[in-house]
Amino acid sequence: MLDLAEELAGWIEEGREFAVATVVAVGGSAPRGPGAALAVDSEGTVIGSVSGGCVEGAVYDLCREALRSGQSVLERFGYSDEDAFAVGLTCGGTIEVLIVPMTGRARTVPAAALSAAARREPLALARVARGPAELLGRALLVRPDGTGEGGLGGHPDLDRVAAAEARALLEAGRTGAVDLSASAAGWGSSRAESGGGAHCPGGLTLLVESNVPPPRMIVFGAVDFAAALVRAGKFLGYHVTVCDARPVFATRGRFPEADEVVVDWPHRYLRRAGTDARTVLCVLTHDAKFDVPLLTAALRMPAAFIGAMGSRRTHEDRARRLRSEGVTEAELARLRSPIGLDLGARTPEETALSIAAEIVALRRGGTGAPLTGAKTPIHRDGRAGERRAVA
Repeated sequence: MLDLAEELAGWIEEGREFAVATVVAVGGSAPRGPGAALAVDSEGTVIGSVSGGCVEGAVYDLCREALRSGQSVLERFGYSDEDAFAVGLTCGGTIEVLIVPMTGRARTVPAAALSAAARREPLALARVARGPAELLGRALLVRPDGTGEGGLGGHPDLDRVAAAEARALLEAGRTGAVDLSASAAGWGSSRAESGGGAHCPGGLTLLVESNVPPPRMIVFGAVDFAAALVRAGKFLGYHVTVCDARPVFATRGRFPEADEVVVDWPHRYLRRAGTDARTVLCVLTHDAKFDVPLLTAALRMPAAFIGAMGSRRTHEDRARRLRSEGVTEAELARLRSPIGLDLGARTPEETALSIAAEIVALRRGGTGAPLTGAKTPIHRDGRAGERRAVA
């Protein structure tokens, strides 16, 4: 749902009532992952998508019904061999969709989360996706400092455990489901006998959506290939920085689409800027005086991807120099070089596509092989759809 934050925050400001359908679980070759959402207002206006078109009509009708009834519902969609034209996913996967009417008091916490997300504030929104009907759709907003709003309506320990799990996913920048057992949430026979709160002997499932700043892509080397890669990085949703020690090349005029253009020695800037587990580092200089100190530092820092441009001969020379600087074989194994997938790329734009394709493949666990004739799944379960179980 947070992927529609700007639009839905606008609807809230306008006083519209609406229902939101959010993917909470996927299986097999499902087109979209957990957190993907579709919203319908009381006038029938629709935004977003949960399946890329396969079941949008049925989900639209469920949203309209939720607005009429005021009740949340969890619906499962899958492929039907008996009737290929039935409502379902023709791609062969399954998805579970939570439909929640955003009306009255039920919208208070989601509205706060949507407004904050639209302002680009980091937060996690935990909602009950599977469990007792009276808890379905209940929401808890959690901020990085541990403060929050709302509650899930069960045992007091439920909010405590949910907040801890939501904060863990927020710190990792991930969205996913969390399965809570009855004991993990503090439910037990004494609680049920007391008559307070909801008793859930089978536990429940939370969908935790994280809203975090976009991941960073740092492109080292203010060359023509970098200009094309900046455009590709922005297209993929990265905050893109170009860094080069040569002020005549590292200019805003040459890289108007970059978020930042930095004039500094690459290794010095990298140490100052720091990295995290989502950072992508692309070294396009293929000049030893820049590459070696930069990669020596980079290979010892957290990063999602570290790649360097150059021929195979350049790579061998670079690897020899890095070993002489004390880089271990385990550290060197993190380096993707020569950077990019084998697409036969020649132009800067084709090369940028090759690099972007490798970044996506590494992030999603893809092989880079043609899908035609392949037996591997088209859509893989990745970190974005991670499921956690808390016993």
